[in-house]
Amino acid sequence: MLTRDDDLGTLRRQLRRYPVVAILGPRQVGKTTLARELATTTSIPPTFLDLEDPADLRRLDDASTTLRERRGLVVIDEIQRRPDLFPLLRVLADRPRKPARFLVLGSASPNLLRQSSESLAGRIYFHELAGFSLADVGQKHWHKLWLRGGFPLAFLDRSDQGSFDWRRSLVQTYLERDLPGLGSQVPGATMERFWSMLAHHHGQIWNASELASSFGTAHTTVRRYLELLVDTFMIRTLQPWHENLGKRQVKAPKIYFRDTGLLHALLGLRRQDDLDRHPKLGASFEGFALEQVVRRLGASRDECFFWSTYAGAELDLLVVRGGRRYGFEFKHTDAPGTTKSTAIALADLRLDRLDIVHAGKETYPLSKAVRAVAMGRILEDLQPL
Repeated sequence: MLTRDDDLGTLRRQLRRYPVVAILGPRQVGKTTLARELATTTSIPPTFLDLEDPADLRRLDDASTTLRERRGLVVIDEIQRRPDLFPLLRVLADRPRKPARFLVLGSASPNLLRQSSESLAGRIYFHELAGFSLADVGQKHWHKLWLRGGFPLAFLDRSDQGSFDWRRSLVQTYLERDLPGLGSQVPGATMERFWSMLAHHHGQIWNASELASSFGTAHTTVRRYLELLVDTFMIRTLQPWHENLGKRQVKAPKIYFRDTGLLHALLGLRRQDDLDRHPKLGASFEGFALEQVVRRLGASRDECFFWSTYAGAELDLLVVRGGRRYGFEFKHTDAPGTTKSTAIALADLRLDRLDIVHAGKETYPLSKAVRAVAMGRILEDLQPL
């Protein structure tokens, strides 16, 4: 099954509440397709403006007149190419009776679209659209989703080689067109080298000095490169959790590729056999499982952490919501068990429960508060928070 029903439902609700809704996510993740599907349910014919289309750009030479005349749903694609439209959208959003609602699509995070948060504060809802998840493709396809990633055209390709070629092409398009379109001055070859180097650090604690030394540049420079990848939805930085436990705790973030298909493309892994023999197998599974669990739970970025002490105790994912704490470990094994580290995390962090997500087929209890949860069963065995 291939469905984006949850995204459609959210967007319909938020368009009733907000005059401007933004769908943000990387290129080719399905933002335009989702917007067109949403538009089929509107009573007034929608208006579509693609800011990569020269004809649509000319229509916006006098943007105030063009947009004021529109009624119903107005979709503006690739909004990051015209950030000067945000102040105008604020004026239009404040009109009485709201004759138009605006759905803007962009390939950059709110951090890069600063004018939107400043000009449209209280008037805009941000909806992040990632690639396919298990809920979209079905749990039985989790190995394919892990290998190819969630970009729709990569997942749906007829062959692993075709999917790999598409992902490599996406990397080049991102480096040569998308980043310069966002105002980046970093040469494409430089960013490709950094991105490829980062693939070997997937799932590890961020060490700017080590990467800067390998890259032959200042640590502030590699941090800027990382921030660019984070702000364009390519990399997730998982922040550390620390509290007064009388133990030395790690305070640097961990880094993960948001899409394991892109990770595998940069590592040159075309087929499952290639992945199974690669040293990053465990780290790749960890990143994939983490992303799927976060999406299944509906956890926001500021609710997700990892925990690690210099004595060796650690927890791959800590989700904190309200007064409750949920812990997760990710193990590429068929039969996970509890460890000393598991017991320490459970006690020190006062977890309500701890799930060990694994590559086997069964979910079963390991103790009163610990379960082994099969990767192919998380839709049944994990409930949204």
